[in-house]
Amino acid sequence: MVLGMIHAARVSMLAFLVAVACFGLAACRVPATSSSLGSQPTTLGPPPAALARTPTPQPATAEEAISQLILLEGQGVVSQDIGGLMNLWAPEAVIVDAKHTPDSPNDDARWRGRDAIRERYVVLVFPGNPSLVSPADVVIVIDGDKATATSTTQIGAETSPGGDRWDFVKRDGRWWITGLTYNLEPK
Repeated sequence: MVLGMIHAARVSMLAFLVAVACFGLAACRVPATSSSLGSQPTTLGPPPAALARTPTPQPATAEEAISQLILLEGQGVVSQDIGGLMNLWAPEAVIVDAKHTPDSPNDDARWRGRDAIRERYVVLVFPGNPSLVSPADVVIVIDGDKATATSTTQIGAETSPGGDRWDFVKRDGRWWITGLTYNLEPK
């Protein structure tokens, strides 16, 4: 009987030690996080100091929201974040390569809808592995719930002065990209 009590005490002590060890290991685990664009989770050390936040958690103006969409599209191209990129485009969106002949739409290449746009990124854009996509000289014109923007874009070493035209729509409380026509500058 005494041996049974000693055995039971040892089993209870062993279970307690295993529970403490598991709790200690769980407490040492570093959480996984992902970017706002939805890239793959990464393991981080201690959290950084809190960043100063603006009083408005969303863009305060339509111009800011549209500028952010253009910047996020460039960041998504560089990071090859197809999920984040697809969250920028309206379902009916169209991308057009004007092929440097803006007055002759007969030679344009078109990608209509999110599936075609996804394929364009994966097959044509990502293999070029761009390390920089930088819009400049952005001019935004807003007309109610629709907007257009023109920009000069630098992708790697290639610069397209005034060669991009973006179209946007505000729907369901946010702005969406509905179109991009690029290579508008004649050669």
